[in-house]
Amino acid sequence: MNKTELINKVSEKSGLGKKDAEMAVNAFTETVTEALKSGNDVQLVGFGSFQVKPRAAREGRNPKTGETLKIAAANVPSFKAGQRLKEAVK
Repeated sequence: MNKTELINKVSEKSGLGKKDAEMAVNAFTETVTEALKSGNDVQLVGFGSFQVKPRAAREGRNPKTGETLKIAAANVPSFKAGQRLKEAVK
């Protein structure tokens, strides 16, 4: 499902117009992004939680040349599914 399909489903399920559903989806993604940027986790009970996890520096390899390169440490976004979501997709 892509963003347009998600907006259409939100519109159908909520009774909102497509413009309002698009605004709601955009507001959700922007809010989660801002929270993660500021170092906060976002927890939606039963659905899951979004958080930022540190990834250590490591060595990688260029698959084309075989050359070894250094990959810098980074903070990466992560999602952990909640119990109800896990049970729903079994």
